Amino acid sequence: MAVYNQIKADAILMGKLKHDADLLEELTEICKQNKIQLGRVEALGAVKKARIGFYDQQKKEYNFFEIDKPLEITNLIGNVSLKDGEPIVHAHITLADAKGNAFGGHLAPGTIIFACEFIINSYEGPEYCRGLDQQTHLPLWKME
Repeated sequence: MAVYNQIKADAILMGKLKHDADLLEELTEICKQNKIQLGRVEALGAVKKARIGFYDQQKKEYNFFEIDKPLEITNLIGNVSLKDGEPIVHAHITLADAKGNAFGGHLAPGTIIFACEFIINSYEGPEYCRGLDQQTHLPLWKME
Protein backbone atom coordinates (compact mmCIF):
# COMPACT_ATOMS: atom_id res chain seq x y z
CA MET A 1 0.00 0.00 0.00
CA ALA A 2 1.17 3.54 -0.73
CA VAL A 3 2.65 5.57 2.10
CA TYR A 4 2.00 9.31 1.94
CA ASN A 5 1.49 12.54 3.88
CA GLN A 6 -0.62 15.61 3.37
CA ILE A 7 1.44 18.73 2.74
CA LYS A 8 0.64 22.42 2.31
CA ALA A 9 1.79 24.80 -0.41
CA ASP A 10 4.16 27.41 1.00
CA ALA A 11 5.80 29.58 -1.68
CA ILE A 12 6.53 29.58 -5.38
CA LEU A 13 9.84 30.74 -6.84
CA MET A 14 10.06 31.53 -10.56
CA GLY A 15 13.11 32.71 -12.44
CA LYS A 16 15.82 31.99 -14.93
CA LEU A 17 19.09 30.21 -14.43
CA LYS A 18 22.56 31.42 -15.33
CA HIS A 19 23.97 30.75 -18.82
CA ASP A 20 26.85 28.22 -18.79
CA ALA A 21 26.02 27.00 -15.27
CA ASP A 22 25.34 23.40 -14.28
CA LEU A 23 21.57 22.81 -14.34
CA LEU A 24 21.33 20.47 -11.34
CA GLU A 25 23.76 22.51 -9.24
CA GLU A 26 21.87 25.77 -9.93
CA LEU A 27 18.51 24.28 -8.91
CA THR A 28 20.01 22.75 -5.78
CA GLU A 29 21.72 26.01 -4.80
CA ILE A 30 18.44 27.94 -5.07
CA CYS A 31 16.84 25.42 -2.72
CA LYS A 32 19.71 25.73 -0.24
CA GLN A 33 19.69 29.55 -0.34
CA ASN A 34 15.93 29.64 0.24
CA LYS A 35 15.93 26.84 2.84
CA ILE A 36 13.57 24.74 0.74
CA GLN A 37 13.56 21.22 2.16
CA LEU A 38 10.37 19.94 0.57
CA GLY A 39 9.21 20.89 -2.91
CA ARG A 40 8.59 20.37 -6.58
CA VAL A 41 10.77 21.57 -9.46
CA GLU A 42 9.87 22.25 -13.10
CA ALA A 43 11.94 23.81 -15.87
CA LEU A 44 12.17 24.36 -19.60
CA GLY A 45 14.70 25.90 -21.94
CA ALA A 46 17.82 24.60 -23.64
CA VAL A 47 21.19 23.11 -22.75
CA LYS A 48 24.56 23.15 -24.49
CA LYS A 49 25.19 19.54 -23.51
CA ALA A 50 23.63 17.01 -21.19
CA ARG A 51 24.55 14.25 -18.80
CA ILE A 52 21.73 11.91 -17.89
CA GLY A 53 21.40 8.47 -16.38
CA PHE A 54 19.44 5.28 -16.47
CA TYR A 55 19.19 2.95 -13.46
CA ASP A 56 20.07 -0.66 -14.26
CA GLN A 57 17.64 -2.58 -12.06
CA GLN A 58 19.56 -5.85 -12.37
CA LYS A 59 23.00 -4.45 -11.49
CA LYS A 60 21.47 -1.86 -9.11
CA GLU A 61 23.61 0.98 -10.44
CA TYR A 62 23.26 4.06 -12.59
CA ASN A 63 24.70 4.20 -16.08
CA PHE A 64 25.36 7.78 -17.15
CA PHE A 65 25.85 9.06 -20.66
CA GLU A 66 26.64 12.42 -22.21
CA ILE A 67 25.07 14.10 -25.20
CA ASP A 68 27.51 16.73 -26.42
CA LYS A 69 25.27 18.96 -28.57
CA PRO A 70 22.60 21.63 -28.15
CA LEU A 71 19.27 20.28 -26.92
CA GLU A 72 15.86 21.68 -25.99
CA ILE A 73 14.50 20.91 -22.53
CA THR A 74 11.04 19.64 -23.39
CA ASN A 75 10.34 18.70 -19.78
CA LEU A 76 12.12 18.72 -16.44
CA ILE A 77 10.23 17.53 -13.38
CA GLY A 78 11.57 16.75 -9.96
CA ASN A 79 11.28 17.05 -6.23
CA VAL A 80 13.19 18.51 -3.33
CA SER A 81 13.86 16.59 -0.14
CA LEU A 82 16.74 16.06 2.29
CA LYS A 83 19.78 13.83 2.02
CA ASP A 84 22.34 13.89 4.82
CA GLY A 85 20.53 16.95 6.22
CA GLU A 86 20.91 19.02 3.03
CA PRO A 87 18.35 19.87 0.33
CA ILE A 88 18.71 17.68 -2.75
CA VAL A 89 16.98 18.01 -6.10
CA HIS A 90 15.99 14.72 -7.72
CA ALA A 91 14.91 15.40 -11.29
CA HIS A 92 14.23 13.64 -14.55
CA ILE A 93 14.61 15.41 -17.86
CA THR A 94 13.45 14.96 -21.42
CA LEU A 95 15.50 16.62 -24.16
CA ALA A 96 15.09 16.95 -27.93
CA ASP A 97 17.66 17.56 -30.65
CA ALA A 98 17.32 19.53 -33.90
CA LYS A 99 15.71 16.54 -35.63
CA GLY A 100 13.14 15.95 -32.90
CA ASN A 101 14.88 12.91 -31.44
CA ALA A 102 14.13 12.65 -27.72
CA PHE A 103 16.44 11.62 -24.91
CA GLY A 104 15.50 11.23 -21.29
CA GLY A 105 16.55 10.05 -17.89
CA HIS A 106 17.85 11.03 -14.49
CA LEU A 107 19.36 14.56 -14.53
CA ALA A 108 23.02 14.44 -13.53
CA PRO A 109 25.71 17.03 -12.89
CA GLY A 110 27.37 18.01 -16.16
CA THR A 111 24.25 19.30 -17.92
CA ILE A 112 25.21 22.83 -18.99
CA ILE A 113 22.60 25.55 -19.38
CA PHE A 114 22.11 27.60 -22.53
CA ALA A 115 18.87 29.18 -21.27
CA CYS A 116 16.50 27.92 -18.61
CA GLU A 117 13.37 29.13 -16.82
CA PHE A 118 12.30 27.36 -13.65
CA ILE A 119 9.50 27.10 -11.12
CA ILE A 120 10.07 25.72 -7.63
CA ASN A 121 7.06 25.10 -5.40
CA SER A 122 8.04 24.82 -1.76
CA TYR A 123 5.84 22.94 0.68
CA GLU A 124 5.28 22.72 4.41
CA GLY A 125 5.04 19.26 5.86
CA PRO A 126 7.02 16.46 7.44
CA GLU A 127 10.65 16.03 6.48
CA TYR A 128 11.24 13.73 3.54
CA CYS A 129 14.73 12.31 4.03
CA ARG A 130 16.54 10.10 1.55
CA GLY A 131 18.32 6.95 2.61
CA LEU A 132 19.40 3.70 1.02
CA ASP A 133 16.43 1.49 0.17
CA GLN A 134 17.55 -2.11 0.70
CA GLN A 135 15.24 -3.55 -1.95
CA THR A 136 16.22 -1.25 -4.85
CA HIS A 137 19.58 0.12 -3.64
CA LEU A 138 18.31 3.60 -4.52
CA PRO A 139 18.42 6.65 -2.20
CA LEU A 140 14.64 6.78 -1.68
CA TRP A 141 12.48 8.62 0.86
CA LYS A 142 12.45 6.90 4.24
CA MET A 143 8.78 6.69 5.15
CA GLU A 144 7.01 4.62 7.75
